[in-house]
Amino acid sequence: MSSPIVTGILSFGMSGRIFHAPFVHAHPGFQFKAVVERSKKNVKEYYPDVISYDSVDEILNDEEIQLIIVNTPNQLHYEQAKQALLAGKHVLVEKPVTATSAQLLELYDIAKKKGLHILVYQNRRWDSDFLSVKEVIESGRLGELIEVNFRFDRYKPMLSPKAFKETVCTEASGLVYDLGPHLLDQVISLFGKPLTVTKFTASHREGSEVVDYFSFRLTYPHQLVVNVTSGLLIAQPVPSFIVHGTAGSFIKDRVDVQEAQLDKAIKPTDEGYGVEPEGSEGILTNMRLDNEKTVEKISSHKGNYLNLFEAVYQTLANGALYPITDEHIAWQLELLEL
Repeated sequence: MSSPIVTGILSFGMSGRIFHAPFVHAHPGFQFKAVVERSKKNVKEYYPDVISYDSVDEILNDEEIQLIIVNTPNQLHYEQAKQALLAGKHVLVEKPVTATSAQLLELYDIAKKKGLHILVYQNRRWDSDFLSVKEVIESGRLGELIEVNFRFDRYKPMLSPKAFKETVCTEASGLVYDLGPHLLDQVISLFGKPLTVTKFTASHREGSEVVDYFSFRLTYPHQLVVNVTSGLLIAQPVPSFIVHGTAGSFIKDRVDVQEAQLDKAIKPTDEGYGVEPEGSEGILTNMRLDNEKTVEKISSHKGNYLNLFEAVYQTLANGALYPITDEHIAWQLELLEL
């Protein structure tokens, strides 16, 4: 594909407005052509030249569109990704890609037979805080890793007004399928498939039908233990990233600013986009051979979800390997399904 990839988005709610449209619009490798808006017609307020279709069928019948972004509620991902593939479109689908491994394998099979790509949107690989953690781990300054703790906590005692998120009979509902894919993808991107897994889930909010707390304990070679935790009733969150190794420790809060900036219509190309505020540095503690401690503040590289869209473009246009591989997503689904 030498010309821009003509792209449509299946929803222009919060997800479409914040996480997808700004990047499809900013990246020269894409032509942002259309969205689906079933009731409220808001897209032209932001992008006057973009078409607003009334239904998924309408946007899939647009023969110019080559890439469909599936960013609808979780339980629709499998059905609509399949529909888009069968219509001859490449697909970028929000997490979780499907509710089950069987559904995922079916989508991969359809894509392969039709010569298409199905790619998964795991934007938090490009959060500034995670990039900082990744850099410190890969630098070797912590020595051999002993224990890694990743958390994503919120305090939301009230049930979501979005019924699909709170109904146990809805596919891919609950916190495991909401924040679990973010955390597990970050871990898998660093360490791969775990040797063993222990998973605990609970429901604590009054009236909740779905999981609102989970904890995974993953083990890896060389006795490394990785703990992945999230809860919706955590009033005072602890640091979201804590990494201990034989030579030191690294502690980092979850401070990526991209979502808040995008919600204020700050563009990914604007100066200051993705840059953490001063005072958000991670803390690296090392022990010297004389048992003296050194403490250093580590600034993060800027976060930028535009890098995900660059990866999508390179895969579709030039056949590059997409960094969020089919294996990574298959391993993630195995853990979510446990």
